[in-house]
Amino acid sequence: MDRNVKAVERATGTTIIQRNSELLIQGEEGNRARDMLTKMAGELKATGKLDSQKADYIIEALTREIPYDEQENARDIICYTHYGKPLRPKTFGQKEYVDAIRRNNMVFGVGPAGTGKTYLACAMAVNALKNKEIERIILARPAVEAGESLGFLPGDLQEKVDPYLRPLYDALYEIMGQEAAARMKEKGAIEVVPLAYMRGRTLDNSFIILDEAQNTTREQMKMFLTRMGFHSKVVVTGDITQIDLPKGKGSGLLEATRVLKHVEGIRFCYLTDVDVVRHELVKRIIKAYNEYEKKSGDKRK
Repeated sequence: MDRNVKAVERATGTTIIQRNSELLIQGEEGNRARDMLTKMAGELKATGKLDSQKADYIIEALTREIPYDEQENARDIICYTHYGKPLRPKTFGQKEYVDAIRRNNMVFGVGPAGTGKTYLACAMAVNALKNKEIERIILARPAVEAGESLGFLPGDLQEKVDPYLRPLYDALYEIMGQEAAARMKEKGAIEVVPLAYMRGRTLDNSFIILDEAQNTTREQMKMFLTRMGFHSKVVVTGDITQIDLPKGKGSGLLEATRVLKHVEGIRFCYLTDVDVVRHELVKRIIKAYNEYEKKSGDKRK
């Protein structure tokens, strides 16, 4: 009912009174409150819906003075899922990230969980494959997770690594559908592989995604980045607050942000808690950890 109006009141310290079809706004931040409500109305008109997540993003974006163009976002459809749902960037940070992938051959998407780094990269890859801009999609991930060892897992090598690759399969299945993704995988148009399988390869005419890159060593990162061939695009995603490497091992992603930041043709996109599009609790959890880490001065705690 008036949930979004109440949220605007809390964010701006205003009082909003409904009189028939009009809203009367009282308070020093009345202009900002008006802008928030206008953007919400524009979002509803442009896309046909306004859920609480989108309303909260509009409030936070305007509070932090982050640009938001609901008309441009509504027009920017990356592709349609197998359910026919339009897939588009939902935040300003996601829009910048998608545009960077369009304009650059190598992009690093760095940010917390839930910001759509991998999902949007997969959507861009699927779209490029459908439009015959590339011949294959290659999704890679380091098999490093919170201290577990592959040797202790049951099954053959493929069965051992599959749990580590599951998030990549999940993104593909949601975008393409399980049957279509399986067919493309059988034809060799889609590969989902552990990072170790990339050594020695040169990948032409490919869209290559490295997920969870914070868990690569410097040697692995250098090896991966130098696999890029002609007419290919590379997207590297990772969250530098969730490094699971053994103590003493430096993160290849962290090093890359320093070594490659001025290299022409490479773009770094940094997403933040504002860009989280999961449950509202995820955003609150990330904020709480960020505040704790700032106070403690130790990002590995």
